[in-house]
Amino acid sequence: MSKIHPTAIVHPEAQLDESVEVGPYAIIGSKVRIGAGTKIGAHAVVEGRTTLGERNRVFHFASVGAMPQDLKYAGEDTQLVIGDDNQIREFATLHIGTRGGGGVTQVGNRNLFMAYSHVAHDCSIGNGCVLANSAALAGHVKVGNDVTFGGLSAVHQFTRIGNLAFIAGGAMVAMDVPPYCTAQGDRAELVGLNTVGLSRHGYSEEQIARIKDAYKVLFRSKLGLNEGLSKLKAEYGGHPEVELFLDFIGDSKRGITR
Repeated sequence: MSKIHPTAIVHPEAQLDESVEVGPYAIIGSKVRIGAGTKIGAHAVVEGRTTLGERNRVFHFASVGAMPQDLKYAGEDTQLVIGDDNQIREFATLHIGTRGGGGVTQVGNRNLFMAYSHVAHDCSIGNGCVLANSAALAGHVKVGNDVTFGGLSAVHQFTRIGNLAFIAGGAMVAMDVPPYCTAQGDRAELVGLNTVGLSRHGYSEEQIARIKDAYKVLFRSKLGLNEGLSKLKAEYGGHPEVELFLDFIGDSKRGITR
């Protein structure tokens, strides 16, 4: 049997792997599914149609799977899907999706949600991301892999954050932030590249040099955006790290942080 504290309330229809641990006074709802090796801390609440993968840790007083803070939400049966090896710290909040946003809030693997961080309805978060204390994502935000959000930062709804971007503490992000870039301020502006993150994730000196060239052409030259994209595609076509950068910018609907 699962290691469930006698004071915890686990709905009989919830599906918990036999290795799951549930701490004192935690509450697990009827539509919850929890995978092997996951630990739910004291007083944590996991509700809604929420799926947690394996080896996750939900710390005390976290709220996972609650209904969205969206006045249009009318009780539809939407869901929150969380992968493996995530840490959800004290008082963090992650909400289910809405019908208007596709119905699913999606979280990948190996992410860290520090205390009081917030993931709103219909967000999509990749792998290896860090939301520091009180970082907040509004609804429909799309986050790539290995993104870091500093404490007290916030992201406007429908905004995209590219792979390995770094959002500085206190930043208020209102437009898309391209991969590899560092954004800071209110309203956030690009201030350079996350070169430390690139090095730590195994990018070679040659790859980083090409990314720097692309950044300079797009954001530090007098070329227009479309002209700069065309120039870089001609010069660096076939280099995946640059193509990812260019494709993200070319696909932007909201506009790019400059």
